[in-house]
Amino acid sequence: MTETPTEQGTGRPPRTAIVTGGARGIGAAIARRLAADGLRVAVVDLREEQAAETAKGIEDDGGRAVAIGADVADAAAVETAVARVVDELGAPTVLVNNAGILRDNLLFKMSDDDWDAVLGVHLRGAFLMTRAVQRHQVEARWGRVVNLSSTSALGNRGQANYSAAKAGMQGFTKTLAIELGPFGVTANAIAPGFVATDMVRETAARVGMGFEEFCELAAQEIPVRRVGQPEDIAALASFLCSKEAGFVSGQVVYAAGGPRA
Repeated sequence: MTETPTEQGTGRPPRTAIVTGGARGIGAAIARRLAADGLRVAVVDLREEQAAETAKGIEDDGGRAVAIGADVADAAAVETAVARVVDELGAPTVLVNNAGILRDNLLFKMSDDDWDAVLGVHLRGAFLMTRAVQRHQVEARWGRVVNLSSTSALGNRGQANYSAAKAGMQGFTKTLAIELGPFGVTANAIAPGFVATDMVRETAARVGMGFEEFCELAAQEIPVRRVGQPEDIAALASFLCSKEAGFVSGQVVYAAGGPRA
């Protein structure tokens, strides 16, 4: 395995990124894109064996990656995961908080556990990961945090837990931008609209529709007349994690094929 000698021809050692929920979908696409940009990438997911598939693909393409299994809602697991990243790839200065789950239901049917699980993975997970990584960013006087929100932050039937979590991610992002900005760290959020992922495939199955039909119906309501792909979100994350994005911070970008907010 030949290691990338410098970051994008700058003469500096490659930066290290952590992508949570990186085993599939948007997270995997972002991990692959950041690796193609010249970063070392830690693919963090609840199931290490699934994260390993993404990491192997990156290495097969000539990048450097490691798969780490961790529950991002568990403080001890997060500290252990970040320590492993430091040991195996170097101190992380780029963090993408993408890990998320769905536990959809109407409010009167939603259980305490379904509420707690969604808020735990999305919000507590982003808090714990960012708290662990920011010390390395502050020491380096440079960093990028990208949080995955959603158009559901604007409200969505049957997703009181998910909508609350994704709206919370936006406030969290703006506060990070204020607190970490003096140390050369930016924080931004991406709010995807309808993106064709395995999670959406599961949603289609749950409502009794075929995946293609589900996507076609969604595309009719999107101004650009297509659904998003994970690579669309990865391209935006690539910019927000780049050196060129240093004057963009505290922003929420709706990547939804048309205006949302």
